[in-house]
Amino acid sequence: MRFRLLLVMLGVVAVVLAVHDIPLAWHLERVERDRFVTKLERDAFVIAGRAEEALEGGTAADEPIIAALVDRYSAQEDVRVAVVDADATGVVGSDEDVLQEDFSNRPEFASALRGEPTTGERYSSTLGEELFFVAVPVLSGEEVVGAVRISAPERVVSDRAASRVRGLLAVALISLAIAVAVAWVFARSVIRPLARLRTATDELASGDLDARADETAGPREVRALASSFNSMANRLPLLVEQQRAFAGTTSHQLRTPLTALRLRLERLAAEVDADPHLRDSVQESLAETDRLRRMIEGLLALSRADDAAAAVVTVDLAAVLRDRADYWKPLAEERDVTIDVDVPPAVEVSVVPGALEQIVDNLVDNALEVSPEGSRLRLAATAVPRGVELHVADEGPGLSEQDRQRAFDRFWRGDNAAPGGSGLGLAIVHQLAAAGNGRAELRRSPSGGLDAVVTLRTPSA
Repeated sequence: MRFRLLLVMLGVVAVVLAVHDIPLAWHLERVERDRFVTKLERDAFVIAGRAEEALEGGTAADEPIIAALVDRYSAQEDVRVAVVDADATGVVGSDEDVLQEDFSNRPEFASALRGEPTTGERYSSTLGEELFFVAVPVLSGEEVVGAVRISAPERVVSDRAASRVRGLLAVALISLAIAVAVAWVFARSVIRPLARLRTATDELASGDLDARADETAGPREVRALASSFNSMANRLPLLVEQQRAFAGTTSHQLRTPLTALRLRLERLAAEVDADPHLRDSVQESLAETDRLRRMIEGLLALSRADDAAAAVVTVDLAAVLRDRADYWKPLAEERDVTIDVDVPPAVEVSVVPGALEQIVDNLVDNALEVSPEGSRLRLAATAVPRGVELHVADEGPGLSEQDRQRAFDRFWRGDNAAPGGSGLGLAIVHQLAAAGNGRAELRRSPSGGLDAVVTLRTPSA
């Protein structure tokens, strides 16, 4: 978990730095390049001002002050300087080959001698690489008496601009290092206590009722969460014991005499074969004992649903629907009912352990009881905001609006209910759905029957 947190924080910081620093780096490079160009233009005009008097009198080659200025400046800035007269003949330069050289074929000198300062790049056949230059005129009043050019390989200009970008990159790397340190500290102070709390939760869920969380580690919120978990864990054994006691007592008090009663009725049925009326009465009594048995099992299921823990598990609804459809298909085929399953490949929902199978079985059982021969029973799952709707739609007689509102009451049975039912199936569905923070309702099916809808929450909701 800590490693994932580090990756997440590094990813967030990297994205923020990229969004912020890439445009900033491009801007800084442009600003640094423009600043360097402006500096060269300014320096070129300074040198032109110093060379004005000498060029006007034709004695620049003998002017040691200008030559010294040019040499000192070119060495300091790592550039080349050339000063020409009005005929584009070199008179002073940082290179010895400038003297008396004809620069009239250089476009930058031609523009400067026309009185137009120019800045740009061109390929230099002399240097064999791209050349960056700044050329300005040397003016004496309104007369152009010469020109000054400051040039450098284009890579020099790019290197100066890139130096700022490298500084920005260093800051970005420092930010990433700080993010790693913060994530590590956060992981140690928060994630580790949460991981221990999760371990305690898993142990409790696996049946270890003695599992407890550490209430002394982590920030205040985590300690409060651990305290709430321990309070729940302390109550859980009592609740489990109460449920076990109820189930055991109910089984002993109801199932045992019910079994004895059924055995006596079966023995009686074997002895009254000669009397059809008495035999029918016994068979009806046996049917009533079966109904009573189902009612007891339903009450036990409701009791377990009432006492269901708040914790839920993640279940693949699509897999459960397909599995239960296969389970009920033989019975459906006996009644000439076709079961259609319409679900995506995988749909995860949060429910109380074991509840989803009971919900589907109760709804399908009820639907098959009222489905006419040759009809279809549709099992489907559709996504809704913050959850998934489970649909079990039949083509039976349906229910009125009033009956649909009462159908989830315990022991309520509609006029079309099958004989022998307990009236607890929908109540169990409602209770199990509510235990997982879901809800159940009955709607009118488009085919005229009943559409039983259970809304279940998704793990991310």
